[in-house]
Amino acid sequence: MPSSILDALSLIGTGGAVIIAATVASLLFGVCANFYLRARYANIGRDLLRTAHPRGPFSHDVLNRIVREATEARTRSFDVNVQAIVEDCFQSELRPLLFAERFVRSSTGLVIILGLLGTFYGLTSSIGQLVGLVSGDVDVGTDVNQSVTQGLTHALSGMSVAFSNSLIGIFAAVVLTILGVFSNVTDHRTAIMVQIENHIDRLLARELHGPDETTIPLPGAAATARPDALAHVVEDFSQSVLRLENAVADFDAALQRFATNTRDFGEFNLHLKDNVQRMSLSFGDFSEALKTEISALKGGRSS
Repeated sequence: MPSSILDALSLIGTGGAVIIAATVASLLFGVCANFYLRARYANIGRDLLRTAHPRGPFSHDVLNRIVREATEARTRSFDVNVQAIVEDCFQSELRPLLFAERFVRSSTGLVIILGLLGTFYGLTSSIGQLVGLVSGDVDVGTDVNQSVTQGLTHALSGMSVAFSNSLIGIFAAVVLTILGVFSNVTDHRTAIMVQIENHIDRLLARELHGPDETTIPLPGAAATARPDALAHVVEDFSQSVLRLENAVADFDAALQRFATNTRDFGEFNLHLKDNVQRMSLSFGDFSEALKTEISALKGGRSS
């Protein structure tokens, strides 16, 4: 099998060799760029961890710029978008690395396209040779067998270019895909950026509250409060609770007084009803006595 592959490669012309060389170069550059980028990003992470002071100075200019811009942004605003600062500094300071990272991501598709290019180039060349052979364009005085053999040889060389480029392109794509699965430079860069963001957040919090103070997060707050501020908040809350309890007690007393007044008003209504009934009976008795007197007076006049 290796000897047959080498025999097929020996039939490849200049154009096919150029395409195969470009495919192999893309494969090698993609592999080397992958390992180089991982080493550079890992070096940035180690520089961030081994520096004694959180503010640096660091060996990498991108870290010094991130710290400087984050500190300046804190002086202008309390809310600092650290993620945007880190991304902007990476875009400005690490353009070659990001370009190499884009090439690594695109290298798999590139080698496949180069393989297809070599395939179509070889097939086109082979079909052209076969058309010339079938059309019978043979010089006078030339051996027919020899011309047919040469025509088939050229046609097979085109087929060799086509399938050799396909084989090498697919092999390179498989290698780059496996390498991307086990060594993804984009994920590694994202992890380093997250590590830098956490470092900057801790640095800004330390400069805001001081190195010896313990910060306690409050729900809905933009940043943590100091212990004395928290104690002041707790004291104000206690006073508010006390005032609320006093207000509830006053309201309860008012309800009690209202209930007492309501009960007294009910008793007054009951007594008033009794007095009205007694007055009604008295007026009835008075009316009967008055009628009796009037009848007696009328009887005396008649006599």
